[in-house]
Amino acid sequence: MPARTLLVAAAGAATGIFATAMFYNVRSGSGSGVGATTTNAIPGGAGTPIVHVPRPGNFGSKRPQDEPNMVDPSGLFQYGFPGAINDLAVRKALVSGYDRRTRNPAWVAEHITPESVASKGGDRKHSVFIEDESIPEMFRAKLKDYFRSGYDRGHQVPAADAKWDQQAMDETFYLSNMCPQVGDGFNRDYWAHFEDFCRRLTKSYPSVRIITGPLYLPKQGADGKWRVEYEVVGSPPNVAVPTHFFKVILGEDGTTGGKVAVGAFVLPNAVISNRTPLTEFEVPVEIVERASGLQFLQKLEPARRKQLCAEVQCSIAVREFKKNNEELRKKK
Repeated sequence: MPARTLLVAAAGAATGIFATAMFYNVRSGSGSGVGATTTNAIPGGAGTPIVHVPRPGNFGSKRPQDEPNMVDPSGLFQYGFPGAINDLAVRKALVSGYDRRTRNPAWVAEHITPESVASKGGDRKHSVFIEDESIPEMFRAKLKDYFRSGYDRGHQVPAADAKWDQQAMDETFYLSNMCPQVGDGFNRDYWAHFEDFCRRLTKSYPSVRIITGPLYLPKQGADGKWRVEYEVVGSPPNVAVPTHFFKVILGEDGTTGGKVAVGAFVLPNAVISNRTPLTEFEVPVEIVERASGLQFLQKLEPARRKQLCAEVQCSIAVREFKKNNEELRKKK
């Protein structure tokens, strides 16, 4: 039975875990702090504490509420809040939840538009990687953790998506927006082309929302047993190295209550040939939810959903990033 079919058919928790692991194992083989925010209370089920989330449009008390912002990353919450997290960060170009155990973001949400992608108010040469001091020191990823680790400090929300404003771009360089990523062959290559694909979606949709984050997926050993294994970098060991990364992408048609094109992708944190079709990494949203422990679109009615890759051609455009990669290597 094909892995995708088996995964969809698995309904129970135990079979679901096994199917998810098998599916991914098959695929992988082929400047400002966080201010106070206005919140909405979202009740959970019985015995579940109320989760407070930022109301779309409000971005924290450290920036005047009447100051214009080109994008609205917290607008994602109209479709539901991803899940319980620590250290919610609300910034100009992104909203993120943090995983104190792994010292990586749990998820990072962004919003891009044709206007934001076309604007050029920021330049990454003025930005520097910085530790996020809004996170308690004992749970914080450190600059020294990445030193000679063999991994890039891989943006979850890319700096290129925030070039409309220098402060917005600077905030993408917090380590709370980073995960250790394989450099050559992934972060500087296939992953960069994937990020470019997301920006090109603004030619088809007036509003694009993207949720990105790390995964730590099981792999079957020679003894037939499944185990989650990942490297931890730093001295002493501090930051977990994800085995995979996900993106859930929403293309909005710009109308209230309109259709939303949805696509979900999971890529291994490994060298990927540029000849590999992007559709090789397409998965149902439910797979990402099961693997990450998050929920993304519980408030988006099925009647409003469309399949992204049925609407547009889901493919990377391999471009010459040599100059940009040289700049990245100097900063890694």
